[in-house]
Amino acid sequence: MAHTSYTPYQAYEITPQPNLRSSLLRYLRFWPWFLASIVITLGSAYAYLLYQAPVYRIHASLLIKDDKKGLASESLMKELHLFNKNVSIDDQIEILTSYTLMDRVVTSLGLDIQYFTPTSTYRKEIYAESPVRLIIEKANPSLYETELNLTFVDNKTVLVNGNSYPFNQTIKTPYGSLRLFPTKTLTASVPPTIIVVNTHSRAVNSYLSKLSVEPAAKESNVLELSMEDTVPDKAEAVLNQLVNAYSKEAIFDKNKDAMNMLSFIEERLSLIAGELSKVEEEVETYKSTQGITDLSAQAQTFLMTVKENDAQLNEVDMRLSGLADIERYIAKQGGDKSLAPATIGLNDPTLTSLLTKVSELELKQDEMSRIMSSNSPMLQSIESQIKTIKGSISENIQNMRQQLTSSRAHLVANNRRLESMIRTVPGKERTLLDITRQQAIKNGLYTYLLQKREETALSAASTVSDSRIVDVARTDESPVAPVRSTIFLIFGCIGLLLPIGFIEVRDAFNDKVMRRSDVEEVTQAPILGEIVKGNRVTSDNLVFKPRLRSVMGEQIRALRTNLHFLRNESKQSQVLLFTSCISGEGKSFLSLNLGASMAMGDRKTVILEMDLRKPQLHKYLHIENQLGISDYLTEEATIDELLRPIMGYENYYIITAGPLLSNPAELLLNSPRLEQFFGELRERFDYILVDSPPVGLVTDSQLLAPFADVTLFMVRHDHTPKNNLKMVDALFKEQRFQNLSIVLNAIGEGEAHYYNYSYGEYYGSPYSKRNLKLSRKVL
Repeated sequence: MAHTSYTPYQAYEITPQPNLRSSLLRYLRFWPWFLASIVITLGSAYAYLLYQAPVYRIHASLLIKDDKKGLASESLMKELHLFNKNVSIDDQIEILTSYTLMDRVVTSLGLDIQYFTPTSTYRKEIYAESPVRLIIEKANPSLYETELNLTFVDNKTVLVNGNSYPFNQTIKTPYGSLRLFPTKTLTASVPPTIIVVNTHSRAVNSYLSKLSVEPAAKESNVLELSMEDTVPDKAEAVLNQLVNAYSKEAIFDKNKDAMNMLSFIEERLSLIAGELSKVEEEVETYKSTQGITDLSAQAQTFLMTVKENDAQLNEVDMRLSGLADIERYIAKQGGDKSLAPATIGLNDPTLTSLLTKVSELELKQDEMSRIMSSNSPMLQSIESQIKTIKGSISENIQNMRQQLTSSRAHLVANNRRLESMIRTVPGKERTLLDITRQQAIKNGLYTYLLQKREETALSAASTVSDSRIVDVARTDESPVAPVRSTIFLIFGCIGLLLPIGFIEVRDAFNDKVMRRSDVEEVTQAPILGEIVKGNRVTSDNLVFKPRLRSVMGEQIRALRTNLHFLRNESKQSQVLLFTSCISGEGKSFLSLNLGASMAMGDRKTVILEMDLRKPQLHKYLHIENQLGISDYLTEEATIDELLRPIMGYENYYIITAGPLLSNPAELLLNSPRLEQFFGELRERFDYILVDSPPVGLVTDSQLLAPFADVTLFMVRHDHTPKNNLKMVDALFKEQRFQNLSIVLNAIGEGEAHYYNYSYGEYYGSPYSKRNLKLSRKVL
């Protein structure tokens, strides 16, 4: 029969996709592995949790006030242009998470020293309940690399790493000069304590990494401060101290402006008080020496006019002096942190506003320089703004100076005119008038400065922080880590994945055929059938019995049915050649049982033991191998002499191999009786099954191929090397065998999804018995 690349079986075959149940069946065979792995991993999870300290979440909340929404009591400070600025939430977050602020907290609480007490599973860190406190007077570098193990003898003596030292005294150790203080009564029964000393920078960075500051809501001015730590009381102290340090720093920054103003006023008051005292002494001396008690009405009138003119002139001079101070302040470099000049007497709102902006920007520059480098774009932007505003101030000063200079010239001219009129007054009165005028001027200026000093002091005393504590630090009741359910779930998943991974890796490195796709990817030869691995409880290899009810029995029947589609109707008989790549792939076992199935279907069947080198069929049937095929080919016996019925089966015969020859291939190639042999068998039998040697080892099967109608090539699960499938594909493409088809043999339970489908559902259905009965009637 000529080979075709398309067979009726291929059109008939339906290959279902693997489903979840069949995939699970594959792993179900290894359930002891999974059980052991899950037990071990869950035990490991339990042990892991025993050695993990619980981590708690501690949080506090802080309200950042906005001056735009401030209280009415702050109106006085706003009128004085003090602290009138909006608060940026992002800037406050940067300040709260700055190294400088956390450095103060670590220093004040002594957080660079940690205290531990050993437990049965892990070292537990303690804080407030620590039995001792350590003070480092002078540390050696080894102190930061060595743990101090303290064992208590009594309330006066302690063992540090095995060496005895007294409490409450400076002790010289290999780690530096230290002092230890007991916080409670100590005895030998008190558990030992372990002290770990960290470098200051390491401790600060450690707590900064744990700190989280975020707005409570998108548009909220409330900041949520949180920290996760194994020691809740220590974390609470850190957050509370951080909030207090932040509030103190904010008040300190806000009081800078008031302190600058007070310093200027005090300086001016001291100067004016001295001048006023001197003028009053001159008045008293002059009056006593000259005997003056009163002035005439005309003199009094001139005096009042001159006083007013002099007061205006003095005010102009004060403003010019103030402008000079401002010019000197503007001319100074940005790195000079001098006090801002006072603007007393200068009522120009534009100038006051510009000076206020410069003061605010310099204060902000000072704040940000603590947490940012000098090359920061934000700092450079602020410096640019300061320079621009100072330029505007300089222009404003020039305009004001021109106005004040003009006013002063007018007042001086008016003063000269009045003085010429006063010359008409007697000389004594004129002298007294000059002295009294100076007294009035100095006294008015002194009173004005006293009033401003009180207002500024009141503003400083009323300074409050821009923040308010909403919630003090508190600890959640339940730890946030480790989450026991999550840990058990993770370890349980690992317990499931480890056997799966092992199975997959084992399969990946296995060079044997393990699945149907291994065959389909390499060769185009059709797969005619699949046979599961049987349970060999007996030594009987002929397992196909008349009332066989098993998966294997149904698969053999299915293979017999598929062979029907390959039958050539022009011939009454069909020759089936069984071969494989290597030995042990089950061709003898399958051919024997397939022949039994055909014989029970009322078909005359004969099986030929054509493996003349290593015959197995006669051993399976427990019969002797005296006369056989080799005798017929050498013309020493006839077919009738060779045919032997198989016990227990009608219409089923066997012809054994006969005496073993040294070179069977030569006999098959040169014997003229081989073709006659198959011709006679075709006339007598419906099916001739040929059990031939492996094609990968010898050429016997290829010599028998021309006489076969169908070639069944055996591929055994977990036995046939994958490389041998290339030879099968080559044989198929080169048409070395007629109708070459593959039979997958010895598929293990749970491996059926690798190949086609599982028969378990068929036999598990309520119609299984009826299906079996119907199949027997049909066959």
